[in-house]
Amino acid sequence: MEEGAGSPSVGGSYPQKNAEILSSQYGINLFLAGLLLTFAWAVHAVGISKSHLLSYLITLMLIQLLWMLWYLCRSCTQRRLIRDKDTHAGARWLKCGITLFAVITLILDSFKIGYYIDFSNCLSPTEGIFPVTHAVHTILQVYFLWCHAKDIIQSFKTLERFGVIHSVFTNLLLWTNGVLTESKHQLNEHKERLITLGFGNITIVLDDHAPQCNCTTTTLCSIFSQGIYYLYPFNIEYHILASTMLYVLWKNIGRKVEHHQQHKTPFKFHGITVGMIFGLIVLTSTIAVVVVYLIQIGRSKIKSELALTMFYLHAIFVLALMCTAGIVALLIYRLEDRSLDNSKNPARKLDAELLVGTAAGSWLLSWGSILAIICAQAHPKYTWYNLPYSVLVIIEKYIQNLFIIESIHREQEKGNNDIKTLRIVTISRGSTLSLTPSYKEIYNGRAARDNGEVPCLFEGSVCGRENDGGGGAKEETTQENSSVMHSASDFSFYSRNSVTNNKRRILKNIAAFLFLCNLSLWIPPAFGCRPEYDNGLEEIVFGFEPWIIVVNLAMPFSIFYRMHSAASLFEVNCKT
Repeated sequence: MEEGAGSPSVGGSYPQKNAEILSSQYGINLFLAGLLLTFAWAVHAVGISKSHLLSYLITLMLIQLLWMLWYLCRSCTQRRLIRDKDTHAGARWLKCGITLFAVITLILDSFKIGYYIDFSNCLSPTEGIFPVTHAVHTILQVYFLWCHAKDIIQSFKTLERFGVIHSVFTNLLLWTNGVLTESKHQLNEHKERLITLGFGNITIVLDDHAPQCNCTTTTLCSIFSQGIYYLYPFNIEYHILASTMLYVLWKNIGRKVEHHQQHKTPFKFHGITVGMIFGLIVLTSTIAVVVVYLIQIGRSKIKSELALTMFYLHAIFVLALMCTAGIVALLIYRLEDRSLDNSKNPARKLDAELLVGTAAGSWLLSWGSILAIICAQAHPKYTWYNLPYSVLVIIEKYIQNLFIIESIHREQEKGNNDIKTLRIVTISRGSTLSLTPSYKEIYNGRAARDNGEVPCLFEGSVCGRENDGGGGAKEETTQENSSVMHSASDFSFYSRNSVTNNKRRILKNIAAFLFLCNLSLWIPPAFGCRPEYDNGLEEIVFGFEPWIIVVNLAMPFSIFYRMHSAASLFEVNCKT
């Protein structure tokens, strides 16, 4: 089972590449089969029921559970071996984030179990087995990622490639199932809201998958059915984060490690007060806007229009601030002269690709809205706010992607570690001189010491006195000149250091502000505040069904983009 018996560059590379191609094709086919099964259930295909879809997902989770148990057992037997680790993968803050989402996912599973118990008379047994299996799968997977997300697997590589890629696409299918279930619920609410906005010419047919029997406890059933849909956004984020962490693990299989790994950079609140304050103001105001929006939308035509207007004005203001902050950060980068880190790094490469790839979802929706505004014959007043909103969404993501991708590729500042301040105190005739040499002088002094010479840090200072037994007047003059010269160099050094620290402080505040802004902009679409559904203009121009298909395909990527951007900006703040 072990590859690479021959030369790693010749004999080992071909079978490893073959295994990578074979395993990726296996994963894609696994995903496509599940995707078609999900689609067939969504459109009520003949002969396909929800129990068939859940049975497929349960089987995939059980296979992954067996593989994870085998891997954990094998790791325990080999725990004394020194293993290579990828320090860029599986950061602690990322593990904490996925743990939080996993805990909420477990609450979601408990709600599903309670919902199944209340409707057990008319639900398939698979609807009770699925949440139980999913809960066990979640607990073991989070433990697995905490312990082994950084692993670089060098044994049983073919088998491990298939096991990891199976896990990646299992999580992607669970993510797809969550997105579809949540989208169907949102769509039913959206169809009802359109009536209040005066779009009566759109056919309203609710897509109902509700059980065909009475609930044993009406109050509990209502709590479970409503609570499930409020918890789905966290379940969706959990599975997409798990799939990305597992994908990095898959890419690291058989990788030759470069041993100049990055140092740990803990997050610190010091110096980011301004960014945090402005970010928290945006977060608080966004939550207030979402609450008012969800209360007002669908009540009446006037209230719905006011809710949409309020949302657009708030979003325009926030996006404009984010664009300004991103431009300032990019200008600071242009003023700095720092090289980029181009070393091979699967986690960093995936981050950049996900940023651009998932931003395409928002760009698609924005261009659709812009085209609808241009082509529509009638324009309600609130729809005009959609134009600057859509334009700013495109520009803001473009600027933010540039900032994040450049930030994660920039080499960390080494000035604080390399340039040390050395104070030499010399006492001459009762006076004290405090001199601060540059790094170059210290280096030259060290080189002289290695050659067996006495290090001469300052010309005519310490060495001058040792070579001149007397010479009081000459020594005093030399010391005075040296003092003036080094006082000027000290001032220049501290000026440069102060400018660098100010730039770094500004960048940290911008990263903290954008981090909280992205969390703020994740909240509205994740919890049902979606003007792309509710303003109705796009449905008139493109048709109801085509536009809903576009929104349902693009919205999950748009939601994931905000959470992924927040995670990336957290990392940027730690690095800066």
